Amino acid sequence: MNGFMSEVCRLMPIKTTFIRQIRAWFKLRQKRLDRALIRGSRAVGVIGDCLMNVSIAAAFVCVIGLIVYAGFDHTDAGYRSLRRLMQAIQWIFAVNVLYGLTLNLREILRQSRPLRWFVDIILLVSLLPAIYPHPVNPWIPVLERILYSPAMFFGALSAYSAVTLSFGLYRVFDRRTNPSLLLSLSFAAFIVIGTLLIMLPKCTTGGISLTDAFFVSTSAVCVTGLTPVDISSTFTPLGLGILAILIQFGALGVMTFTSFFALFFSGNASIYSQLMLRDVIYSKSMNSLIPTLLYIMAATFGIELCGAALIFWSIHGSLGMTVPEEIVFSGFHSLSAFCNAGFSNLPDGMSNPLLLGRNMSIYWIMTLLIISGSIGFPILVNTKDAAAQEIRRRINRMRHKPETPRTVHLFNMNTKIVIFTFSFLFISGAALFFILEYSNSLAGMSLCEKITQSVFNSAVPRSAGFSSVNPARFLNVTLIAVLFLMWAGGGSQSTGGGIKVNTLAVIWLNLRAIVTGTPRVTAYKRTIAVGSIRRANAVVAISIFSYFLLSFLLLGLEPALPARMILFESCSALFTVGSSLGATPLLSIPSKLLLCVAMFLGRVGIISLLMGLVRKNPQTTAHYPSDSIIIN
Repeated sequence: MNGFMSEVCRLMPIKTTFIRQIRAWFKLRQKRLDRALIRGSRAVGVIGDCLMNVSIAAAFVCVIGLIVYAGFDHTDAGYRSLRRLMQAIQWIFAVNVLYGLTLNLREILRQSRPLRWFVDIILLVSLLPAIYPHPVNPWIPVLERILYSPAMFFGALSAYSAVTLSFGLYRVFDRRTNPSLLLSLSFAAFIVIGTLLIMLPKCTTGGISLTDAFFVSTSAVCVTGLTPVDISSTFTPLGLGILAILIQFGALGVMTFTSFFALFFSGNASIYSQLMLRDVIYSKSMNSLIPTLLYIMAATFGIELCGAALIFWSIHGSLGMTVPEEIVFSGFHSLSAFCNAGFSNLPDGMSNPLLLGRNMSIYWIMTLLIISGSIGFPILVNTKDAAAQEIRRRINRMRHKPETPRTVHLFNMNTKIVIFTFSFLFISGAALFFILEYSNSLAGMSLCEKITQSVFNSAVPRSAGFSSVNPARFLNVTLIAVLFLMWAGGGSQSTGGGIKVNTLAVIWLNLRAIVTGTPRVTAYKRTIAVGSIRRANAVVAISIFSYFLLSFLLLGLEPALPARMILFESCSALFTVGSSLGATPLLSIPSKLLLCVAMFLGRVGIISLLMGLVRKNPQTTAHYPSDSIIIN
């Protein structure tokens, strides 16, 4: 027994040493395996980034190919070459999708949203015709026609290219580029792209000059409505479609669309890019960023769709059009009205004799669309939140559940100020137009028609630019009132132009405080921030200075045109309204280019552009003694 115990005691250290060696070996192997996994994951990530960059470049080439396919006539050989190029791009997209699904599935599941999965699946399904030949006796003829149709092929490529390019553009947000400069550059880039698209042979009936194409593209992206050519006779249905896309992107903003695609399809965004997007779409918090973005997009397309249906119902069978032409007319005018663009594909626009004096309902529908677009997205978001809260309270009351406490201020101060100022200007403008033009441009109309035209022409100068009554026939005093409405414009962060009614209200409240000797500027039991007052004063000052400078330059370039016509044209371009006394087609090339600059500055905002270009002064801790300037 003693011998056995002594042998055990002798072997114990050897066993312990062996176990330690085994453990050390396993730890070493685990470390090597971890390092290999890290290197492998890094390699997977690097290859994935390279594939994404290649896909972004392929998406750019794909967009060019789609433009060539839609905008030019092709021979059989040219079409086959284009088809082979697009098929190569299709396989690049497919490799990117399959690589992510096989080697980066966990990250894809974490970041991608259902619609991104839908786009990827559609792309992979579109590969079936390339793998399997066209069946002679298909099992499901309808499915066979869809899968092997050019619409399926080009549609899948278009959808995937849109998502990929949006994701690539959204990466730019992470470069910490100045938001104001980025916004201005996005509009400028889209204007150039729109110019090239408009000049495609299939977009116009008889061609268009570079200057006119650039002017129309700028007017569409800046949702102005001025045009040196007749829209109805110049553009084909494809051209009208491109014009509608330019208007829609210009109204909502290129950044809003790219952010929608990038966030809604991938869901991946940095904190910095989300903070910048929050300021663009006026979201109160990071949690409500995507819901607010979705609501803006849904509200925009929902209102435009409802407006198109109402316009179709009002004009059906009255304009001598076929049903497809009536659908195009309704959709284009609904979009143009909500976006406050002022373009019309009807000869003579809203003053066409088939509408004027025969169809009053369309003017009321267009007025509602104009107001919906120009009142501002923050107002629509606040109204939605207030309505949702009230609906929830009523549902809880019906279900005998405890009601949630009502928010003290359902509508914030900005909403109250905008609604009051907007309503006051709209009602006052309609009444003033009715009184001044009763026996002038409205002469010969019935009382109902006069009221309708007064209401419509009170909404139009806010930024819409439609013309039901020729502005050249207005009295001079009416033109002054119209110029003031054009200068005031719509609400902030809306499709309207002008200095915005928010700015006008702050200026008025500041004036009231100065006159009454009130130390602070207040409204609805709230004190308006000093920064808002300073910005409003700067906007008004720059708008007046810019208007006088633009008018001065145009009067010098066009000495043969009446000053009345030039002053009206300058105000219409700078404040993105689109109304004209007929001067636009008569302008020279330098004058048209000058108006393009004015429309661009009016859309992006001169202050925003200056803030993007001028370097900000660093914050200093020094406080200088204050002094007074004699102002009397």
